[in-house]
Amino acid sequence: MLFNNKFILASSSLSRFKILKNNMLSFSKINPTCNEFNLKKKMISKKTPHKKISLELARLKSKSISKKKGDILVLGSDTVISFQGKVLGKAKNLKEAKIIIGNFSGKTHTIYSSASVFYNNKEVWNATQKSTIKIRRLIEGDIDAYLKKTEKKILSSAGCYQAESLGPNIIENIEGDFFNVLGFPLFPFLLFLNTHTKIK
Repeated sequence: MLFNNKFILASSSLSRFKILKNNMLSFSKINPTCNEFNLKKKMISKKTPHKKISLELARLKSKSISKKKGDILVLGSDTVISFQGKVLGKAKNLKEAKIIIGNFSGKTHTIYSSASVFYNNKEVWNATQKSTIKIRRLIEGDIDAYLKKTEKKILSSAGCYQAESLGPNIIENIEGDFFNVLGFPLFPFLLFLNTHTKIK
């Protein structure tokens, strides 16, 4: 049964936790022990393709827990926002958030969300999805009004718009899977759970 497949979520993301919990999946949550920031920084400096950065970080998160926890599936996940050849991180403050949204205005950016499942320290499945988001053309007053509504909650979201909340107020169009925009390739993972009820 899909809902009886217990696993560990190796992620500190509240968004991913909610997505999985809302689908009534049976899992526990443990923060990964790898240094995500330094690993991403190294991959960016080596000009690693952004899609690959997402998958490699998902793998490293999953592996960091799987090597300590045997005989249980461990799920790692990561999301990378790619814009004009650069990987964007989370804004440190509302001033930075305003700059990011202003740069997005009238343009498109790409989201890669990856998931990797390890079992007994070996990868048994992975998936990466791509979505393209276009932010509508905004004037400074639009951005100020938006940030006034979102306040500091927006700082927890890479891209600074939170598609699951007030993001539709500034998003013009999304091409691709909505859950992928939220940071997790849900449908491929559910298919994996449904078709791999037991790993020997």
